[in-house]
Amino acid sequence: MLNRLTDGLNFQTQALTLRSERQRLLASNIANADTPGFQARDMDFARALREASSENAQPGALSTTQSGHMAPPAGARSESQKLYSTAAQTNLDSNTVDMDRERANFADNSVKYEATLRFISSSVRTALDAMKSHNAA
Repeated sequence: MLNRLTDGLNFQTQALTLRSERQRLLASNIANADTPGFQARDMDFARALREASSENAQPGALSTTQSGHMAPPAGARSESQKLYSTAAQTNLDSNTVDMDRERANFADNSVKYEATLRFISSSVRTALDAMKSHNAA
């Protein structure tokens, strides 16, 4: 029973962490819109979440075999999972930031971040309400 509660919260927590990382990437893109040569970055959120939440080790992936080993980054936290955005139109300064796309992605990710946060909050509130004594009034 407890596993079902924690599994759902763990998944949502991982999603929230990845949404936060994506928000940081999009904010960086917007901040560097006028930087010559800046290459906009983004992530494949679905793939990053799938990798972060899977319990199966990826073939060829690093693993921790000793207590002192550092865990390899999962999902979008590894540099290899961040993708470069392609330019919608050519620029003289080679900057690939498309402000319309970045603003739309930023707003979409903000809404999804808030929804995930509300889901976690609601789940915790429901669990706390279920643990309360019915005699305490």
